[in-house]
Amino acid sequence: MKLHIKNMLPALSLAVAGLTMTGCSADFLDTKPTSRVSTGNVWTTRNLANNAVNGAYERFFYEYNNQWGRHTLDVYTEQCDLDVNWVAGDAPLVGGAATASSGAFSYWWKLFYEEIYRTSNVIVNLNQVPDMSAEEKARDIAECKFLRSWAYYRANCLWRGVPIYTEPVEYGHATKGRSTEEEVWEQIIKDCSEAIDDPNLPDKYSTGDANYGRVTKAAALYLRGQVYMWQKQWARAEADFKAVTHMGYSLFHDYKAMFKAANERNDEYIFQYQYTDDEGLGNDFSQFFGNRNTVDFAWNNFIPNPKFVDSYEWADGKPFHIDDVIPGYSNLTPVQRSAYYLRDGLAPNATGPMGAKLRKGFKQMKTYGSDMTKYDKTGNEARIRRVYDGRDPRMGMNFITPYSTYVGGCTADNHTYTLRWPYIGADTSEPFDLRTDTNDRYYYLWRKFVIEGRESRTMWDCDIDIPVIRYADVLLCLAEALNEQGKTNEAVTYVNMVRGRIPGLALLNSNTYTTVTGQDNMRQRIRNEYGWELCGENVMFYKELRWGTWADKKFGTNRNSVQPADYDGANGMTEIWGTKRYTLTFLGDYTAKWPVPQEEIERNPNLVQNEGWQ
Repeated sequence: MKLHIKNMLPALSLAVAGLTMTGCSADFLDTKPTSRVSTGNVWTTRNLANNAVNGAYERFFYEYNNQWGRHTLDVYTEQCDLDVNWVAGDAPLVGGAATASSGAFSYWWKLFYEEIYRTSNVIVNLNQVPDMSAEEKARDIAECKFLRSWAYYRANCLWRGVPIYTEPVEYGHATKGRSTEEEVWEQIIKDCSEAIDDPNLPDKYSTGDANYGRVTKAAALYLRGQVYMWQKQWARAEADFKAVTHMGYSLFHDYKAMFKAANERNDEYIFQYQYTDDEGLGNDFSQFFGNRNTVDFAWNNFIPNPKFVDSYEWADGKPFHIDDVIPGYSNLTPVQRSAYYLRDGLAPNATGPMGAKLRKGFKQMKTYGSDMTKYDKTGNEARIRRVYDGRDPRMGMNFITPYSTYVGGCTADNHTYTLRWPYIGADTSEPFDLRTDTNDRYYYLWRKFVIEGRESRTMWDCDIDIPVIRYADVLLCLAEALNEQGKTNEAVTYVNMVRGRIPGLALLNSNTYTTVTGQDNMRQRIRNEYGWELCGENVMFYKELRWGTWADKKFGTNRNSVQPADYDGANGMTEIWGTKRYTLTFLGDYTAKWPVPQEEIERNPNLVQNEGWQ
């Protein structure tokens, strides 16, 4: 049973008008009663009240459903970039088109405040229900306090001060100004603390429990710990994260398999958004993270950035430098070094069944400017594979790299496809090249969250759950909190728990490359580990904002250069060998805080705009 979605969405037909907001064209409280059950009547029966509680969970479902997943905040990190066709509208902060009227900002504002309103309605009114036990009421209220805090936490990360509403606000009366950043942090701490202290909220649910998927104490401890880290209250953060380590959670034994529908009930997931393959109830990550050989011909709209992929070390912990494998590589231009990525067999006089296509491919790449003096007709593929073989195994589990394989289910029979260049294959016949909807360029592709074969019936309604809080994240957070207090040796233990799950990956302090040399060195190691472990899971943008590294990581430390080509950051949608489809546009340091949506200011003049966005 998937609690959040399949068993909750039917309740929406009975939802209160005050609990269900459109979130598309109206203010988050701009909802008038229609033909639905009135707000007052909801609290007259346990059944209707449960629908209201379910509605509080249901709001989060839409974050990754029905194409809203293209707003994923990972495209604001160095991990990946949004396809050029979408970046201006859906990722304006990096596309250079951002204004206070941009739809991406208003989308998240509405989403967060819809959740705040729904949960506040439950918290204030649930005790009125006559036929619900005191224990169930207390548990549901504790859950909603976490859910409200989860919305406030992310809103505060993005805007650094938002209006605080803890009671339902009548239609047209949303007139509060913004509270300070610190006041919002304190509100989150208050809600999380009350949830943690409630004896009716369990530490965790077993994977076989009918309530698996509901909020737990562990989720509230994690969230409160995040706030303490923003406040640099490291000892308090340590205590919260350490408490979670005693609640029965554990790392799933197989990192790659964990992100499959078959294994989504596991003891590593502390909180996740749950999906089914019923029509309209699936996630869309597999659609946007996929490729054209994924079942139902998915899209690859999230393009992994080579700078991030190349950050993965060798399995023994040695930093990766491609020139160690291909001497002189970095001295070539991106176009010239594209020759190292070409498939075997290209030649102006190629013969055999694929001869015409191989001759065409040779001409194409020579015209493109590839330095064909570097090309090895019979060993090119094996040579480039040495760049990827022997690296941190998570790289190959998260991404499809050149000349690695992927089992696709886009045809009547599953086939094993290979990411070759240039593409000359077909979906149903040799050489089974992996096809994308960016087939004119050669990009890394995502493997994480992507359906293989027919693991799921359809990518349009994919039933893979999306983790929000994982135990691995808790362990890394604990390591960070310890290290910031100077407890570096203890921090090593928790990072090694995460690394130790991966077969063949060297532990910290196990050799020269992995030796921790001090607090600063460990701080960088922890930050790297977060990215390598959690990429694609929508957590890194918040962490980079907290660290103050976001602009450096995404745009480069010389991001104010007159020439975008000089940027040293991830720098936009990039082919594997470094050619740019587009570069990023940095608007200024003020963009570390998002603009209050202009439409919200027009509705509520008491909202003050963040500096730089006026």
